[in-house]
Amino acid sequence: MKAPSVYLHALGMINALGGDLDSIVPGLAAGRSPGMANAHTGIGEAFVGSVLTPLELAPPAELARYDCRNNRLLLAALAQIAPALDAARERYGAHRIGVVLGTSTSGIEAAEAAFVYQAQAGGLPANFNYRQMEIGTAAPFAAPALGLHGPAFTISTACTSSAKAFASARRLLQLRLCDAVVVGGVDSLCELTVQGFASLESTSGSRANPMSRNRCGINVGEGAAVFLMSRDEAAVRLAGAGESSDAHHISSPDPLGVGGELAIRAALADVGVESSAIGYVNLHATATRKNDEMEAGLMSRVFPGGVATSGTKPLTGHQLGAAGATELGFAWLTLARDDVPLPRHLWDGAADPALPVLDLVESERFLPRGAGAQYVMSNSFAFGGSNVSLILAQ
Repeated sequence: MKAPSVYLHALGMINALGGDLDSIVPGLAAGRSPGMANAHTGIGEAFVGSVLTPLELAPPAELARYDCRNNRLLLAALAQIAPALDAARERYGAHRIGVVLGTSTSGIEAAEAAFVYQAQAGGLPANFNYRQMEIGTAAPFAAPALGLHGPAFTISTACTSSAKAFASARRLLQLRLCDAVVVGGVDSLCELTVQGFASLESTSGSRANPMSRNRCGINVGEGAAVFLMSRDEAAVRLAGAGESSDAHHISSPDPLGVGGELAIRAALADVGVESSAIGYVNLHATATRKNDEMEAGLMSRVFPGGVATSGTKPLTGHQLGAAGATELGFAWLTLARDDVPLPRHLWDGAADPALPVLDLVESERFLPRGAGAQYVMSNSFAFGGSNVSLILAQ
């Protein structure tokens, strides 16, 4: 029996582009992001993607022990899908709605601040709770904050965390373990992440420059993106998902991109279409030497006839655990709204002659509208060889 289709109904988002879709969409189209800037860290100046929107929404009193920047980012995104969630709760009941979220930092930033305080004052601050920094707390916090009682779990697989959350949420719906799922990801800036990538010589002191011969590393970013997913028909369907794990190296991608290609081809097979059916691909495009080399190679093999592509991390920073959900959100917008152009590929235009030529979206371009289904793809690759490709259909 064919598994039921699942659909993405409502999107909430916050990142360096802005605090909601009304501010994010214009910036995405224009290649303008106010949160991308130099910031002072413990290792000096770093170029990062910060959320500038005040995070005024706090956890309810009974969940105050979970109050940290990561969870406030999550609450800001969740508030944007409240009407759709309220309708789903009324229709299905709180026990039939699950929560699946991806993260890689959780509340580490709160722990860093607490340890600085401890070094100066001799004790931890009164409002600090170790639960704030547990890696798995995002979904178990969000579920009671939203009054939901279905399955709730957090996925942490580095930069594929929230992309894998969509594949997991889809399975919950197809197995009829849930009637709706809140799904997405969240990550917040913290010194541990920035210094960790700096120690790997993977960060750039200026805006990331994906696919350029001058690329030299990532900009770490923060943000949250969440959807409501269900089996109820809507304008955009999660049509396919492909996952693989090549375990090539703890921090370097397989130079040939074998695992990434497996994931992409598995997603295409899941949909039942050839690569020529895809109208746009949001690249992982970290702007590191090795990732871009690997990804350009596999893209040229899977899409020999070319496809419109862009890497959006210069506009948001690399949000790590939230990157997959954010970039799938950008792809979703191109299908859900006729007024949203394909995301701009922001770079210096200096092509790397060692890389295959890709069709990068450098000026305003819209997804072609025509008869039949339209498909867009989002790819995510992570440390340890975790690979995910997701395909949306209109």
